[in-house]
Amino acid sequence: MKIRIKFKKHGTMKFIGHLDVMRYFQKAIRRSGVDICYSGGFSPHQVMSFAAPLGVGITSNGEYVDIEVQGTEDSESMVCRLNQVMSEGFEIVSYRELPDTAGNAMSIVAAADYRVAFRPGYEPEGMTAEDWFRGLVDFYGQPQVIVTKKTKKGQAELDIKPLVYELYLDRWEEGDQEEGTSPHEKDRPALFMKISTGSSSNIKPDLVLDAYYTHLGLERPDFAYLVQREEVYADMAMDAQKEKGSHEFVSLEQLGQEIL
Repeated sequence: MKIRIKFKKHGTMKFIGHLDVMRYFQKAIRRSGVDICYSGGFSPHQVMSFAAPLGVGITSNGEYVDIEVQGTEDSESMVCRLNQVMSEGFEIVSYRELPDTAGNAMSIVAAADYRVAFRPGYEPEGMTAEDWFRGLVDFYGQPQVIVTKKTKKGQAELDIKPLVYELYLDRWEEGDQEEGTSPHEKDRPALFMKISTGSSSNIKPDLVLDAYYTHLGLERPDFAYLVQREEVYADMAMDAQKEKGSHEFVSLEQLGQEIL
């Protein structure tokens, strides 16, 4: 039986890298008593697959890991059982059964939602954060946004405009982030973006920001932004639709169903 688990990653856990998160979940699965399947061979390991890795320093409300189990209780009971062994900073949101034909989370990732805000004390000089983000959104209204992206073979020019599916002014809502911030600091202007993510065409929030900084002749300051991933999507559109720039994004959570 294939299971998709959705979880949040907040607080100090944002500093834990992807490989350590994988090791942590392997131990948490064992402690919670989930009847997980193991691979064969001389060195069996848990059948487990994560969706798009999350960068260090980024929090998330929508991370996913797929597992295979021999048997299971209902979704509500399993969420409770897993949360009982989770460390502070990790929270299990859902536990859903997938169809037997479902692809693993990593192979179907096509897009992700992010919210970006200025870290307190790093707001732009001479203008409000809201005006800054509004200028960035206006910048992306042009037909092309050409950037230089690092590749395995060096550098290449890329038009990222078709890879930015949504971009608008938003709010960094209270409770999104992070310890030590007062309520008025949490409710601040933010930038929402839905961008291409996955193995074929992958861009990061940093690249979206850097294109605007380059346009202004500036360099993005280190540590100036809070970044949070909100959701991860598969694209259910047909190949012909995708070639025309049409997409049908569905969250990875929606591809599973609750176990009653």
